[in-house]
Amino acid sequence: MANVTVIGAQWGDEGKGKIVDWLASRADAVVRFQGGHNAGHTLVIDGNVYKLSLLPSGIVSGTLSIIGNGVVLDPWALKAEVEKLEGQGVTINADNLALADNCPVILPIHRDLDGLREAAAGSGKIGTTGRGIGPAYEDKVGRRAIRVCDLAHLDHLEPQLDRLCAHHDALRAGFDQPPVDREALLEELRGIADFVLHFAQPVWKRLKKVRKAGAKILFEGAQGVLLDIDHGTYPFVTSSNTVSGTAAAGSGLGPNSTGYVLGIVKAYTTRVGSGPFPTELEDEVGKGIGERGHEFGTVTGRQRRVGWFDAVIVRQSCSISGVTGIALTKIDVLDGLDEVKICTGYRLRGNVYDYFPSHAADQAEVEPIYETMDGWKESTAGARSFADLPANAVKYIQRVQELIETPVALVSTSPERDDTILMRDPFLD
Repeated sequence: MANVTVIGAQWGDEGKGKIVDWLASRADAVVRFQGGHNAGHTLVIDGNVYKLSLLPSGIVSGTLSIIGNGVVLDPWALKAEVEKLEGQGVTINADNLALADNCPVILPIHRDLDGLREAAAGSGKIGTTGRGIGPAYEDKVGRRAIRVCDLAHLDHLEPQLDRLCAHHDALRAGFDQPPVDREALLEELRGIADFVLHFAQPVWKRLKKVRKAGAKILFEGAQGVLLDIDHGTYPFVTSSNTVSGTAAAGSGLGPNSTGYVLGIVKAYTTRVGSGPFPTELEDEVGKGIGERGHEFGTVTGRQRRVGWFDAVIVRQSCSISGVTGIALTKIDVLDGLDEVKICTGYRLRGNVYDYFPSHAADQAEVEPIYETMDGWKESTAGARSFADLPANAVKYIQRVQELIETPVALVSTSPERDDTILMRDPFLD
């Protein structure tokens, strides 16, 4: 049995939550390895809707869920999310939720700084969720972060607070903001410490034990490869590495543990926030796809930008992240269209490109080269076998896998967990 690493292969919002939940029912542990509560995963199980941001998707099915050290943790957001899910009847305790004790903590001052920067940037804003993710990662790399394990030693936090506040006070002064209120910050940490420490442990040891027992581990990524801090559409990216290789560093297991890499890909393309988007549709077709696909961010509620499927960027993402196979989601949203288009290359200043260039100016100027295919009028919604799909939908799926040079392993035909066509089993391949 193989372990499986799930990543988004576009700009996030590909439907990872449903696929991870479907796989989690067959796994023994699910691990979040990067990002924070800027992730947004929606699960629909027997008609019940669960919206997750920080908790691994396996928590709803009762699978052991682990928040790895590569995640930046907002402890107040964690508490709110746990309480919300418990209100929906989900059992969460130290037996099925483990939190890495070396996770960096997102503090209120990180949220403040995030908002101040975005407001000051005006038209040049990145389009962050404003939740303090980026500033928290900056403090981690700057070696001034407060980590989960520090919550057990708050009476000895002065040296770390000195470093942290020296940095943030200077930044806050630049925005005409008062210095950090250290006592208020400590009081907030004291109020949340016991809740967080109840779940905290060295999760690398827990995972080592799980793996030694021969259990199946599912690594759950957040955002998408095109938002990766190194490989994404910089600077319009997130603040962590979103590629599959991060699963090892962000969980405490070695790279030989991450197994089959499943890239989640929408049958079209969406993006939230600022940044280049070559196949973006700003016409009635794009509006219709967005409405049928309910394209609003799980975390922010912002309307997503919508465009045709871009085989160039997905092929690039699959290569960079070593994707073994893809899960194609939301094929049902394309039902009823007279024709569907796939971007197969770009034109830029008279030249043809088969990859997405690195510079932001080039990314903004590329023109998509489209291949047009016949659409299908029949419904794909709820299909659970390849034989149930219309012939033109099958042709579309086959052409997608040819262009991205990666096989389709799963096809999702609705938000419901069981409306999934399994073509290759990631846990067996």
